[in-house]
Amino acid sequence: MILRRFTAADADPLARLHGDPAVMRYVDPPESRAVVESSTLPATSTGLDPGDVELGYRLLPSYWGRGLATTGARLLVRRAFAELDVPKVVATTMAVNTDSRRVLEKAGLRHVHTFHADWPDPLPGAEHGDVVYALTRSEWLQAK
Repeated sequence: MILRRFTAADADPLARLHGDPAVMRYVDPPESRAVVESSTLPATSTGLDPGDVELGYRLLPSYWGRGLATTGARLLVRRAFAELDVPKVVATTMAVNTDSRRVLEKAGLRHVHTFHADWPDPLPGAEHGDVVYALTRSEWLQAK
């Protein structure tokens, strides 16, 4: 697995990914290629900030169930703490997204709290809330 920043050459695969209703089920409504090019791609290609970072991942359904999300999440957590000296990694998902919650737990993050937001166009399952997971650098070092 290779971790790298997105480039303009990634517009087609990102548009396919973000346009897939199954992928976006717990995130947002599917996005058009125009939105991916004008908003999503620039926002995801800026790299990591020196403060706390948010962990995120998406895979096309044909790649689900192979452990790739867990492998990628673990690699990103390791990079954040070992290479970038980030103090904390956080992640959020819908409470009903049990597959994503399992990936976060396998990557070492722990459930911190559940919250309920008043979303303008709530996705199915939003009534159960969203969950926040986190892992600090010191917790990661202790678990190594």
